[in-house]
Amino acid sequence: MNLTTETLFDLRELTVAELVVRAQGGDRDAFGELFDRYRSAIVAGAMSRVRNADEADELAQDVFIQAMQKIDQLRVPEAFGGWLRQIVHRMAINRVTRNRSAIACDPETLEATCVSEDAPDRVAEHREQAEAVRNSIDRLGALDQETLTAFYLNGQTLIEMSDAFQAPIGTIKRRLHVARKRLAKEMDLLGAAV
Repeated sequence: MNLTTETLFDLRELTVAELVVRAQGGDRDAFGELFDRYRSAIVAGAMSRVRNADEADELAQDVFIQAMQKIDQLRVPEAFGGWLRQIVHRMAINRVTRNRSAIACDPETLEATCVSEDAPDRVAEHREQAEAVRNSIDRLGALDQETLTAFYLNGQTLIEMSDAFQAPIGTIKRRLHVARKRLAKEMDLLGAAV
């Protein structure tokens, strides 16, 4: 389909909700306009989570592909921006979790950049504890995992989490409290099993 200047102008005049409704009806040009309007914000959101420009660009592309495939599931067209942020949030957590152990470097770089005052036994103990925490988090429900990861690993503030989860700050505080209790219980169960 060949876009005319008039068609482009018409799309720029539409609200986000109108564009979403058109995109849900199969209008790829309307989705393209949504992409243009939200791309920079989604890349910035991705960058704040993955902390790598190339990864952020790739994640943003994946987010828009996911959004295009699932736009029919969006029930409130006005909520498109928040819905996209949720997709960024979930996909960033998945990407960070998947790539968590993929960081490697040569021994010379490691030796030059890592100085440890701790004895080897203490370092091993800290690693075991960190692995136990990761394993316990992996056994929690998705919402608990997302909440703990957002706050502790991604360093999000309660306000940022409130925006990302589209929930009041009081709800975020409660989720953190409940998720911490569940994590402690999982840690206790892990300790009892060992």
